[in-house]
Amino acid sequence: MKTIKDLPLHDRPREKLLKRGASYLSDQELLAIILGKGTKKADVLSLSRKIIKIIDEKGLSCTVRDLTEIDGIGNAKAATIAAAFEFVGRRIKPEGLKIKFPADVLPLIQHYTDRKQEHFLYISINGANEVMSFRVVSIGLVNKSHAHPREVYADVISERASAVIVAHNHPQGEFKPSDEDIQITRQLKKPPIYWG
Repeated sequence: MKTIKDLPLHDRPREKLLKRGASYLSDQELLAIILGKGTKKADVLSLSRKIIKIIDEKGLSCTVRDLTEIDGIGNAKAATIAAAFEFVGRRIKPEGLKIKFPADVLPLIQHYTDRKQEHFLYISINGANEVMSFRVVSIGLVNKSHAHPREVYADVISERASAVIVAHNHPQGEFKPSDEDIQITRQLKKPPIYWG
């Protein structure tokens, strides 16, 4: 596994951001910049990968305690991450973003294109077609993710959303829906009586 010091200068996260802008960096690289450095046991990119996995699983309910359970993440790094997320969350929220066309969803999900596993996501929408929340429902394999209707709809129902948008990435780059994708879509469209 390459560390940041092993990378050519132009490929290092901070230098890449300064030269090309933050939008050119992967989530792992962005988080590596926030963390600043790794530990004796793990370089900053490895730590970032572990943290992203926890954040994807926990979503907005991710706590400092969840982060400190990762080997190499102490109170200081966990507090830095939590503070960065809260700072951004107070200023740039997806809530209120209006979805008029399918392409309007892209800014919320495009950063999942670089993931090595399928991530099944939902976006809940209110009666005015505004985004209420966004969450990763499940993380699957390189070519498969499981999503049961109760896992998709539980939070959507509790927040009294009017509609839900579901999506997932295809790490292998295939745009055509698989047979399993079609089956999951049909299952999600069934009335609740079939959610056994």
